[in-house]
Amino acid sequence: MVPEFYLVCILLVAFFMDFFFSRKSERDHEVYGGVIIGMMLVLPVRIALLSEPTEAFGGMYVASQAANVMKVILSIGTVIVLIMAEPWLKNEAQKYRGEFYMLMLSTLLGMFIMVSSGSFLLFFLGLETASVPMACLVAFDKFKKKSAEAAAKYILMATFSSGVMLYGISFVYAATGTLYFDDVANVLSSNYWASPLQIMGLVFFFSGLAFKLSLVPFHFWTADTYEGAPTPVTGYLSVCSKGAAAFAALVILAKAFGPMIEYWEYMLYVVIVLSITIANLFAIRQSELKRFMAFSSISQAGYIMLAVIGGTQMGMTSLMYYVLVYIVANMAVFTVISTVEQNNNGATQMSAYNGLYQTNPKLSFLMTLALFSLAGIPPFAGMFSKFFVFMAAAEEGSFWAYFVVFVALVNTVVSLYYYLLIVKAMYIKSSDNPLPTFKSDESTKIALGICTVGIALFGICSCIYDYLFAASAF
Repeated sequence: MVPEFYLVCILLVAFFMDFFFSRKSERDHEVYGGVIIGMMLVLPVRIALLSEPTEAFGGMYVASQAANVMKVILSIGTVIVLIMAEPWLKNEAQKYRGEFYMLMLSTLLGMFIMVSSGSFLLFFLGLETASVPMACLVAFDKFKKKSAEAAAKYILMATFSSGVMLYGISFVYAATGTLYFDDVANVLSSNYWASPLQIMGLVFFFSGLAFKLSLVPFHFWTADTYEGAPTPVTGYLSVCSKGAAAFAALVILAKAFGPMIEYWEYMLYVVIVLSITIANLFAIRQSELKRFMAFSSISQAGYIMLAVIGGTQMGMTSLMYYVLVYIVANMAVFTVISTVEQNNNGATQMSAYNGLYQTNPKLSFLMTLALFSLAGIPPFAGMFSKFFVFMAAAEEGSFWAYFVVFVALVNTVVSLYYYLLIVKAMYIKSSDNPLPTFKSDESTKIALGICTVGIALFGICSCIYDYLFAASAF
């Protein structure tokens, strides 16, 4: 449990530094932020050095190579969020910097536990460890009406979904007499057919997990929560939270519910088609950029779940690769949104980007690269990530799998249209009161630099995919 132990150490450092440092000293805040980000930069390197798969607590905690790689990806995403959040913390939440770091790290700790769980009990504890601090992060701008409203909706929906999931887990326990993934699979495989109790357990469990992934029809909280939360928190919620939940979904469906694949595959087909199609149609209608990105993230979650179909090693590889590419592309977009918001009196309307290229050409160009990657346009990394999840889904070989891939391909064209709406606003539309030219903060430049390098290189460097494939046995 080296990753979790190291993360707890960073949490303790964040706590004591916040306790002893002056909240009024700007120098103390700079040192504080530098120490935490520096320690977080060591975390993915330390996890990458772990090579031997191992277990703890009788198999309740499983540190597979795939889980460790997923933790590296989540750590990279968290580091990018911490860097891009610096201007916002400095301008609007300086004295709450300690609370922000501690809540962020607590959420990441919960995600680490989720991806290493070998039991439904530990998975649920990890899920709640990640969800409760996330609700606090959503409500971080507590004096803003939209932030309080977003947090209320998030916590209510999270509570209901957790209850539904726990209800499903109790059905699974009643049907099998165990909560360990491997033991559940052994009991299920010994039956000639699934009992109604087992089917209900599967349906309720997946319904609770689909909320965390904001899959249709469990997506209603997403747009309001994304709009009301602080922009760095929205970015974190859209990438790291989805990545951990998608990884856990693949592991649990393949390991625990593997003998019931004929049930959950068709359930996935319906949810994927609905998520991609409905989210794309609603994204076209949005004029507020954070709500726009909310529906984009629902659609992207549908694409991620294509990798779950079949529960194969190629599916695991393509899922981790997709999440890695999605993190750098989506965080580039949210970094630009946060920068524009900081320099335009908190405006996040799409109309605020009219004529942005004329006053801030570099920012517009980087935003365009990120949007093209999200849309899957070659030669950017997003095209390769979509190609690999399509291949993983088609590997299942059935008519319905091919049909779902075809629907996803058609929706890729639709997504290109609404991503180009932002590009059109920046490059073609004019504005009577355009955003003035401004100089980005150093941390913003670093975050955008990391994301842009990822967008350009992740699709070209095949060694990254080979590394993920070698580590994806679960």
